Amino acid sequence: MRRYFPGGWGYVWRQGLANLYRPQNQTLTLIISIGLGTFLLATLYLTQGLLLSRVATADSGKQPNLVLYDIQPEQRAGVEALLTQRGLPIVQRVPIVTMRLSAINRRTVTQLKRDTAGGKGIPTWILSREYRVTYRDTLSPSEKLTAGTLPRRARRHALRIGGQLLLRAGQAETRRHAHLQRAGAPLVAIVGGTREVDWSRVQTNFLVLFPKGVLEGAPQFHVILTRTPNTAALGAVQQALVKQFPNVSALDLGLILQTMDDILSKISFVVRFMAGFSIATGLLVLASSVVVSRYQRVRESVLLRTLGASRRQILRITLVEYALLGLLASLAGILLSVLAAWALATWVFDSPYTPNLLPLLGLAAGVAALTAAIGLFNSRDVLNRPPLEVLRAEG
Repeated sequence: MRRYFPGGWGYVWRQGLANLYRPQNQTLTLIISIGLGTFLLATLYLTQGLLLSRVATADSGKQPNLVLYDIQPEQRAGVEALLTQRGLPIVQRVPIVTMRLSAINRRTVTQLKRDTAGGKGIPTWILSREYRVTYRDTLSPSEKLTAGTLPRRARRHALRIGGQLLLRAGQAETRRHAHLQRAGAPLVAIVGGTREVDWSRVQTNFLVLFPKGVLEGAPQFHVILTRTPNTAALGAVQQALVKQFPNVSALDLGLILQTMDDILSKISFVVRFMAGFSIATGLLVLASSVVVSRYQRVRESVLLRTLGASRRQILRITLVEYALLGLLASLAGILLSVLAAWALATWVFDSPYTPNLLPLLGLAAGVAALTAAIGLFNSRDVLNRPPLEVLRAEG
């Protein structure tokens, strides 16, 4: 900034910048301490915005806020009729089949686990987990077909277009539908395509998707998503479900999201406290810096006033110095926070990132104004000392 500072700017601005290089000014310490607090505040704001943009809340007026789970095939019509009678929309209905992986490309799970023992190859959770799959002929709004490409997940799991999977109905579903011949029967599936799935949508998403005409006769249950206009309607439909269909579970997404918001609020309070503590520490360092450099400031003030500078000019020079100091610290912290939020969006949340710069500029202006105010307040004695008194003390 010193190298590229406009040479045509006025004396007050040039002198204010030069004061940042005064001996014992602790400029670097102040930029680190105040900038750290700004970094924490800005990172908190950007991360909250990133999380909110990734989660479609149930209070948006469009997304479902009630999930009805574990609906048996013979109960589906009755549950839908109950919702229709109460004027609730059926946002989504999904059949779910529970399955387990038996083999990939004719290699059994036991063989694959043996190859994975050294930490290489297919992750163990892929082989041992229970898959809940569905079947349909269309993609949902949260899915995007990536035919002809190899997404990272498919490449990592050694799956390619045309790969072969051997699946069986899950143990829980087999016990529940033991009277059905297809329960536990092996099913050979050929990988026909890969998808990118937006898991943040308030809807059902699946790792494996089958076409229609394959799993209709398999043991399955259904999930229905709906939306209630208020808490009273939510409680009424839950009571009716308990009476008529006691096995059906009702998940209140609004309550879940509210709980998440409460947890995030507590975490945010801790981060804000740390940020405030850092800024307070920086302001204490700022005040101590003024005290340490008081002798140099008094001499400079006397020299400038002896050469004809007015008290107003000296006040403006001091204001420019501390405003530049606060601005440099806040901009450094904001720059680091933007980089940190970008790293979180790219490598943690796997989300596109576009920062909202206007609030960040407001934060920079606020920190700069606060730093300038503290600096002026602690420099008032320097400005009020008569030059003659200081010269006599020097003599």
